[in-house]
Amino acid sequence: MSELPQYFNDISNDLEALLSQWMAADQSDITGAEKKLRLAMADAVLAGGKRLRPGLCVATADMFGVERSISLILGGATELIHAYSLVHDDLPAMDDSPLRRGRPSIHKAHDEATAILVGDALQAKAFEKLADETLDLPADVKIALVRLLAEAAGACGMVGGQMIDMTPDQALESEKDIRHLQALKTGAMIEVAIEMGAVAGGATTNEIATLKKFGQDLGFAFQIIDDLLDHNGDEASMGKPVGQDNANDKPTFVEVFGEDKAKFRVDALIQSATAHVESFGERADPLVQLAHYVRERTH
Repeated sequence: MSELPQYFNDISNDLEALLSQWMAADQSDITGAEKKLRLAMADAVLAGGKRLRPGLCVATADMFGVERSISLILGGATELIHAYSLVHDDLPAMDDSPLRRGRPSIHKAHDEATAILVGDALQAKAFEKLADETLDLPADVKIALVRLLAEAAGACGMVGGQMIDMTPDQALESEKDIRHLQALKTGAMIEVAIEMGAVAGGATTNEIATLKKFGQDLGFAFQIIDDLLDHNGDEASMGKPVGQDNANDKPTFVEVFGEDKAKFRVDALIQSATAHVESFGERADPLVQLAHYVRERTH
């Protein structure tokens, strides 16, 4: 199962239409340097990808009866944050990657200053969409969603994890150390996408806690597979350079513990993740399907 289940393909198609609408609106009646920025933003957002985070957000929201017109906006906000993070990750000061999804990275297609501003603008737009009056949710729910996304994207989440990852003398020798890094760098945004869908649907505290455990296990499994693909994959199928973690001397689960243990750990994490959502019955079937996709993906 190397392809996304149809349920998530449908979400991805709907999301693509929404993101295209957002990016087109940003380009109307704009010229000059501002136009250059808006076009680069569109390049970053509309370059394809798995759309995993918004898919998780919408699927979780579906479990609680949230209208798609609402959950797609929430998912779109998570994707804007993800797109911004990739633009900044590819910069020479970070991973220095010339390719992303088989195309020149934003700093290569445009320039470094534009890439930095693209990331800044996409991050701001994510919160603009959550606060917009067209998002039909109560004000207290919107505030909760803004706070959750800000925490997951900031120093206590994705950015904090990236800082650890960029620190060459950071000693990461145990599974606990590596899981902490990856829980921040990758897992926080996967976990919050699920939590946002649940919060929008009025899930109980216990239901949210259970779904977060699913997200934690799924996020760690996703990152280990990313590491395996970076270790063994090829540039053509990945759409970006491979072997960068090893070249940059970054401690990953694969580098520290080896391929066999990494694969075993992925299987255990997926089994644990799916067990967490058994209590939701058939409502959680899409989440279970996505977990199996994550385990078997090849790019």
